[in-house]
Amino acid sequence: MRVSALFSGGKDSTYALYLLQQQGWEVTSLLTVIPKASDSYMFHYPNIRWTRLQAEALGIPIKYRESQGLKEKELGDIEILMKGEDVDGFACGAIASDYQRSRLDEICHRLGKPLFAPLWRKDQVVLLEDMVHAGLKFMVAGVYAEGFDEGWLGKIITSASIRELEKLRDEYRISPSGEGGEIETFVLDAPNFSKSIVIDEAETHWERHSGNYIIRKASLEDKKK
Repeated sequence: MRVSALFSGGKDSTYALYLLQQQGWEVTSLLTVIPKASDSYMFHYPNIRWTRLQAEALGIPIKYRESQGLKEKELGDIEILMKGEDVDGFACGAIASDYQRSRLDEICHRLGKPLFAPLWRKDQVVLLEDMVHAGLKFMVAGVYAEGFDEGWLGKIITSASIRELEKLRDEYRISPSGEGGEIETFVLDAPNFSKSIVIDEAETHWERHSGNYIIRKASLEDKKK
């Protein structure tokens, strides 16, 4: 099976394509829409341009399209990218967002090709644990909900921080994996990366209950043996 993967550089899209590769599928390309605004309903915003380093580490070509608007215009942008791919289907990292899943299903229906979402409706805490155990190294690139503080920005997700997310879920009713837009992540390493990403320079922006971890400089380095 040859597929193109919708790719944000976050934990979900990275883990989804990793699972498909583990099944022997060929991921021929990564498709990334760069949203016009930070409050996109469909796509990641912080550090989206650094997906080029992740693509290099994955050894998969990446194709970009800058969006000129929100909602329906964004959907048109991803459809243009998808339409140009000669593949058997498309893959995404959707977990629980009916909005995202239904819109992508509509696009794939028009294109006459299936959408594969290997993380769909999985238990969010179990998924986070599976990602960590599989060897994904990912950090928090943005938080946008009450209960988080600035200390979350740039934090590497571990088993201990998953327990913290469970507590926030119970107290503030957040989605532990960020499916409600509460969290965005950036993957620094994964089992299918040939090299690791190192953050050379970054800064945090914080206001009230939300903030971003902005990567200014980053590079690839050989993995430690």
